[in-house]
Amino acid sequence: MTENFSGLGLSSKVTEAVVAAGYTTPTEIQAQAIPHVLDKKDIIGIAQTGTGKTASFVLPMLTLLENGRARARMPRTLILEPTRELAAQVADNFEKYGKNHRLTMALIIGGVSFEEQNKKLDRGVDVLIATPGRLLDQFDRGKILLNGVDILVIDEADRMLDMGFIDDIEKICSRLPARRQTMLFSATMSTEIERLTKKFLNDPVRVQVARQSSTAETIDQKLIRVSNKPDEKRAGLRAAIDASEGLTNAIIFCNRKRDVATLARSLQRHGYNAGALHGDMDQKSRTETLDAFKADKLTLLVASDVAARGLDIPAVTHVFNFDVPVHAEDYVHRIGRTGRAGRTGAAYTLVSSADSKHLDAILKLIQKPIEYLEPAGVPAAPATSSEEEAPSRPARSRRGATRGGARGGRRTAEAPEVAEAAPVLAAEAPNPPAEAKPARPARGRPPRGRPPADLQEVESDGTPFGNDGPVPAFLLRPTRISN
Repeated sequence: MTENFSGLGLSSKVTEAVVAAGYTTPTEIQAQAIPHVLDKKDIIGIAQTGTGKTASFVLPMLTLLENGRARARMPRTLILEPTRELAAQVADNFEKYGKNHRLTMALIIGGVSFEEQNKKLDRGVDVLIATPGRLLDQFDRGKILLNGVDILVIDEADRMLDMGFIDDIEKICSRLPARRQTMLFSATMSTEIERLTKKFLNDPVRVQVARQSSTAETIDQKLIRVSNKPDEKRAGLRAAIDASEGLTNAIIFCNRKRDVATLARSLQRHGYNAGALHGDMDQKSRTETLDAFKADKLTLLVASDVAARGLDIPAVTHVFNFDVPVHAEDYVHRIGRTGRAGRTGAAYTLVSSADSKHLDAILKLIQKPIEYLEPAGVPAAPATSSEEEAPSRPARSRRGATRGGARGGRRTAEAPEVAEAAPVLAAEAPNPPAEAKPARPARGRPPRGRPPADLQEVESDGTPFGNDGPVPAFLLRPTRISN
């Protein structure tokens, strides 16, 4: 592998910007891909997240763009990203590494006014970075002409497939010049993506820097046993956060967008510095939350898989999978948010009795065992967790009694499902039939079961706040996490 960027054939302007950014040695995918990109070859790049993939196409594109100029509404290059956050991040890379150039760039994503985007397009842009849906909107409005695109990048192709963008990708590719350079990057190669490469790439060079779906060796992976009950599962997460050594910030992943909002509010109520990031948020809120997390103003970021792919936040120390991901590949991408750029990281996955199927798929995919943390990560003191569900206890505050009464007075037998850890509560379990009614889900509470996989990213966040109950006194102590 080349020991420095100067040996890759990049222009002096680009290498100077790279050195100024603090990088001296290219990563494996950069060393392999950049010379082929400079030779105008089509590329299939297979690399796990955190390998420096973005720079492997940004740096040579900057060199190639030094000759020529943009024309109105006719971008010279097009980069397609599955999410707004990834598109914005690639734009940041162009600004950082292109500081010695006088190239123009436009970011075409949802949540941003058409008027501002149109002004840039009318002036002409060298680099157009877009999400597929907004790009097609602008094309249909006649604001973009794609017949001048010399270079196309399809980034995170497997994520595009998961999000249902493959049809849009095909429509876009069919509107581009046949004589162009195309690069496709993906962490995994499914049959559908292979079909896409055969249809739209010309004699591509295949660059693969790691076994598909492998996890980085710098990440300490552990499993934590938790209850199926939402309130006890949240208590288990809080216990895991408090027990984590060296935690300065963390991303917490949920499968459903509505659960992201619920969990973030729960953590905030318990005194944690937490924020939410999911697809139903407006663009301004998403940007502000992500910026606050990057600037260390936010310690815990609760996110859906919209944040799982490619976000470059190098200093994340921990990742928590509050939900075991339905798709095994998502596990690799989620935990790849930590242990980046040679740093060490920790990834903890909360596992209940209902998760065995999805956990088995993950273990089969990564081909390595993951140990359980002992003692198990259920709420550290089951009796205390029970207090959250027992507002009628004399020791509870008036606030707790009021909230408990409003919720229908759930019985104290809703303790963690570990009989030996709470023998008294286990003995109380066989209540008379008359006491069984309170255990039924409260009106308006979201269903306990998992939705079908195809609904997990489309549910709106309109459900009432979860069933945490009053905040127990022991959780009001200051958290050990540094903000």
